[in-house]
Amino acid sequence: MGRSAHFPGPYGPRDLECAAIRIPDVNRREFLLAAASLPLALRIAPQALAGGTPLALVTADTESMLVAVELGSGRIHRRVATLAGPRSIESVGGRLAVVAHTTEGAVSIVAGDTLEVVRVLRGFAEPRYTAARADGRFAFVTDSQRGEVATVDLERLRVVARLELGGPARHVTISPDGRLLWTSLGAKAPEVVVVDVSEPLRPRLRRRIAPPFLAHDVGFVPGGGRVWVTSGDRGRIAVYDSAQAKVLFTLPADAPPQHVTFLDGRAHVTSGDDGTLRVHRAQDGRELRTTAVPVGSYNVQQGFGLILTPSLDRGTLCVVSPAGKVLKRVQAAASSHDACFVMSR
Repeated sequence: MGRSAHFPGPYGPRDLECAAIRIPDVNRREFLLAAASLPLALRIAPQALAGGTPLALVTADTESMLVAVELGSGRIHRRVATLAGPRSIESVGGRLAVVAHTTEGAVSIVAGDTLEVVRVLRGFAEPRYTAARADGRFAFVTDSQRGEVATVDLERLRVVARLELGGPARHVTISPDGRLLWTSLGAKAPEVVVVDVSEPLRPRLRRRIAPPFLAHDVGFVPGGGRVWVTSGDRGRIAVYDSAQAKVLFTLPADAPPQHVTFLDGRAHVTSGDDGTLRVHRAQDGRELRTTAVPVGSYNVQQGFGLILTPSLDRGTLCVVSPAGKVLKRVQAAASSHDACFVMSR
């Protein structure tokens, strides 16, 4: 879903499968097999475990709630009542979650530690997706009907700026330095726009890009320099040089629309229609693994050294290792569009 920046602060992603660690006097193959059998709680970043309970917050689209799932055990931790139709959800450093209620024209801000809705922001038409700066101060929410992106001040909990983009703004990603947004203008977008948000109160349109297909999701590679653009109309992905906004190479992909996130030098690409999650090297696109996930697993996010992909069709949540192995499959809701990571007390 274009959620590509690394988790900020002490909750940054790590490869916890220990594949690169050298252990003396232990057969490496036996060690790796033993590591793969560890409980999921032991695979989560130790910093996260020390700071509270790491949770996945899953949208229950048809039930007007969020479902908090304990990542270690897979148990339902709590259900959080919201406005109708929570669709997308984005974590802000694990301390907040921004929830877009597309049909309600509203955005909810949820505190990660207490799982309480602390503010509902009105004045949207069809809010879609969110990208947040690593410092946690500002988030940027796309509004499809108004064709704009809105700047949300997360300290003052209010919308402080809007910029018209000239199309139904949808998926959005932010550069690691927090200065640029790439936004696709639609589910099958003929254009992707680049927005300068170095001054969040004065966002500026920098350029328009015509992708080699109708675009869907966008995602900055965490190290910067490259952006993955997935397709809404064919099995193809384009990888861009972010500075020049030029295609470096394209890759084959499963059925559109695909979504992408990044973890530990890998790109994780889902195809909800085909029920697949493909793992690629982020820099050159080399495919490393293909994993079956439930049909309808469209959106995908990373955090706490793990990957989440919920199913819109099945209401499941799959928790996946950086290498692409499904570690847990949880029945979270009747239908789930999106999921993110937060830290609860």
